[in-house]
Formats: sequence, structure tokens, C-alpha cells
Amino acid sequence: MTLLKDIFARNRQFILYCVIGGTGVTLDFLVYSVLLGEAGWRYQYANALGYTSGTVLSFILNARFNFKTTDRVALRFLCFCSVALLGFAASAVTLYLLVDRVGLDKYLSKLATIVVVVLVQYNLNRLLSFRKTQSAPDG
Repeated sequence: MTLLKDIFARNRQFILYCVIGGTGVTLDFLVYSVLLGEAGWRYQYANALGYTSGTVLSFILNARFNFKTTDRVALRFLCFCSVALLGFAASAVTLYLLVDRVGLDKYLSKLATIVVVVLVQYNLNRLLSFRKTQSAPDG
């Protein structure tokens, strides 16, 4: 049990980021699936709206519960969205390659994009969007 506590303590932020990211990804995938299947949208349009929904939810939850940041919210959100835009570009290109070039299922292809996007976005968000700011010195 101590080993698990040590692993969690060392990797707490990443683990929580993945749990929160799972919530965002779930919303993304649900929106994508509904728009693709029920509404008949093209997969790239459904991907864009699903990805945006998941990104906004992930920012709110990460800012509040994971990185616990309350300062510069608008700037942090802009930075988070910029990182998400890179992730979205990777997702869109990967979807295009897997669906249009390889011929894989649109749903499985969407799931395949998640692993790479999570790893890249976690590191960029940790370093950029949610880094601790230094307080101005008194005096």
C-alpha cells in the first residue's frame, strides 16, 4: 500500500490530469458520437465541437481541482486553448489519416487520437497554462 501512495504522491498532478482529462474526453466523445450518429454531421465538424466542449470542461476542472490556480484566469484559459488547438490539429490530422487514408472506423479512430494528445497537452499545460506565477516582491 505504501508503494501505491508513493507512486500517487510523485505523480499526483499527472494522475489527476488524466482523471480530469478522462471527464473532458468523455464529454468530447459523447458530443462527437451524438453529432456524428444522431445529427449526421461530418466527422471533422463533430470532432471540432466535441473537442471544444471537452477542452472547456477540462480547463475549469484542472484550474480548480488539480493546479488550484485562481490568478490570471483569462490568460491561463487563452494559453490552455492555444495548447488545445495544437492537440486539436493533431487529432484532426490523425482522424483524417486513419479514416480517409487507412479506412478505419470513425469511432475507433477518434479513440486512437487520445493517447498522444493527452501526453503532449499535459506537459505543455503543466509548463505553460498552469505554471505557478511569482509574486511581486514587496517594497
